[in-house]
Amino acid sequence: MKNLPIGVFDSGMGGISVLKEIKKLMPNEDYIYYGDSKNIPYGKKTKDELEKICIDIGDYFVYRGVKSIVIACNTATSAVVDKFRNRYNIPIIGIEPALKPAVETYGSGKIVVLATEVTLKEEKFNSLMDKYKNEAEIIKVPAPRLVTIVENGITKGIEAEEAIKNLFEGININEISSVVLGCTHYIFLKDAIKKVLGENINLVDGGFGTAHNLKNILSSIDMLSDNDTDGCVEIVNSSEDESKIGLSYKLLNI
Repeated sequence: MKNLPIGVFDSGMGGISVLKEIKKLMPNEDYIYYGDSKNIPYGKKTKDELEKICIDIGDYFVYRGVKSIVIACNTATSAVVDKFRNRYNIPIIGIEPALKPAVETYGSGKIVVLATEVTLKEEKFNSLMDKYKNEAEIIKVPAPRLVTIVENGITKGIEAEEAIKNLFEGININEISSVVLGCTHYIFLKDAIKKVLGENINLVDGGFGTAHNLKNILSSIDMLSDNDTDGCVEIVNSSEDESKIGLSYKLLNI
């Protein structure tokens, strides 16, 4: 049981950023990464549509015999994490916009949360935002275009920078202290974001915290792998476009 793989999934390739953090922390584990590029973007789905899509992926992971499932997608986490925990008798780890660490390191200025429309509308996130509304000025900015850009393999250059500039129209970037990357795709655009907003901007994402949460939970139930060699990563993608798998491996090794 200890040496069963860990399942990680996202709407496409964004969750690779979370997998990288997990693999860095637990290199001896085996992983199955499921990129659901066929159904991207999750942020445009209804909750019912999203539940069906994600449960199909969860069932696939259970069929493959994983010991834990990581929902490496903010949108999917907000929609199905509770259903997964009721349905599957293995540890389920979700991710959410890293607003808490952004507020904890807050000095002054505005905190911008970039995320999909679904994540920003969900009650779970808005409850989190209400919790900190008196501690910092928080601005929600939906950024679905950035997901498409990363899915097309674009992580830097003019197209990425122009898309980022468009998001911040009407916002004085000199007043921004932090940007919460509330979608796992966005971390791959960190260099482009800093180029637009400045090197001093504080970028916060939830991948690091998710990785540590997973390790702590597996350790608490004595389910960490006892392999003494590096584990392997298998990447599966729902799209018929085989280049998606190649691009996923490329992003994993950046």
